[in-house]
Amino acid sequence: MGSSSPNKRRYHHGGLSEALVQAGIDILTEGGIGQFTLRECARRVGVSHAAPKNHFPTVDHLKSEIGARGFEQMVRELAVAADAAAGQSADSRFIAMGIAYVRFATANPAAYQMMFRDQQGFACTPRFLEAAEAAWDQLEEAVAAVIGLDRPDVEARAAHAFALVHGFASLIIDGRLPPDLATDQVIAQSLESLPDALRGVGTA
Repeated sequence: MGSSSPNKRRYHHGGLSEALVQAGIDILTEGGIGQFTLRECARRVGVSHAAPKNHFPTVDHLKSEIGARGFEQMVRELAVAADAAAGQSADSRFIAMGIAYVRFATANPAAYQMMFRDQQGFACTPRFLEAAEAAWDQLEEAVAAVIGLDRPDVEARAAHAFALVHGFASLIIDGRLPPDLATDQVIAQSLESLPDALRGVGTA
């Protein structure tokens, strides 16, 4: 029989790194950014405080890993939403992606925090930077399809769209909107008018 001591737990084939990531997400979900340390993650998964350093040299590397995975998951979910959009026009795909963005953020607030809110001192790993860039590229491509590939202001219009959905997501996560507000309806209405607004904005 193996020992029941948590400090003698064994992980194989990346099991420890996965467990540490989940422990970090759990801490963030509980609202405990102040408790987000490698030592606390190690305690939760039942390994020595030194064990995490075999996978994440610092706590910022673990934060970066959670953020990178968040970007990767978001890109996948937005692509699925776009492909399922009714009519498959550029506008309908764009609107579906905006709705999916807010849904992803509010369903995954811990990952969202590491994606956008806690990057001071981050060890921005190549994976994090690549995932973040892929997410921005996805947005720019969707905006270009809406306003025209020859527009010179795609980046500025993408920033406009990002500000809208990111603002909604952040306000919902932080509980800053009136509790009786029909947020889904407000978001849908805002996004439905956004393609025309983006096309009507002059060159930045």
